[in-house]
Amino acid sequence: MRFRLTPRETSFYDMFAASADNIVTGSKLLMELLGADPAGRAEIAERMRAAEHAGDDATHAIFHQLNSSFITPFDREDIYNLASSLDDIMDFMEEAVDLVVLYNVEELPKGVEQQIEVLARAAELTAEAMPNLRTMANLTEYWIEVNRLENQADQIHRKLLAHLFNGKYEAIEVLKLKQIVDVLEEAADAFEHVANTVETIAVKES
Repeated sequence: MRFRLTPRETSFYDMFAASADNIVTGSKLLMELLGADPAGRAEIAERMRAAEHAGDDATHAIFHQLNSSFITPFDREDIYNLASSLDDIMDFMEEAVDLVVLYNVEELPKGVEQQIEVLARAAELTAEAMPNLRTMANLTEYWIEVNRLENQADQIHRKLLAHLFNGKYEAIEVLKLKQIVDVLEEAADAFEHVANTVETIAVKES
């Protein structure tokens, strides 16, 4: 760890932790979606929308703090990238739930539950990792595991696409379901972007 002679603004750590905790909330709502009937999904979508708005508020708070702070705990660009990537995760999860409701999907294809389980695990790891930015300790296993999960998500996504194109679905249904599983894959990619940003920060601070 580099020795610093100047004080650093520490509220960023709490804001990143709050943003990550909100993502855990979003991942739990995705899990709820799996067990909900079509009638109950609209209520879950409303709660997810509220969580996404809370995520936006957290991101804006970080940007405001960034613009008003003379001293930051690490590079401004990395703070911006980390906040933006955390926000992207919530955006993708909210979009997936919204599409399920808007498209009136009766049954999600087998394999989506595996996608969501990966996202839920990545959310837990991310929430556990954010407080460690204060000391940059115990982060290596975090970004290694999130990258492993993203690779797993890629495999699940490819299997889902193969399943959707096996001829059992109507063309319009394929289009709807593909958009949903693609957005969930984008959420997995966003988790990897967060982990990669954390690794970049840790390397610079070592």
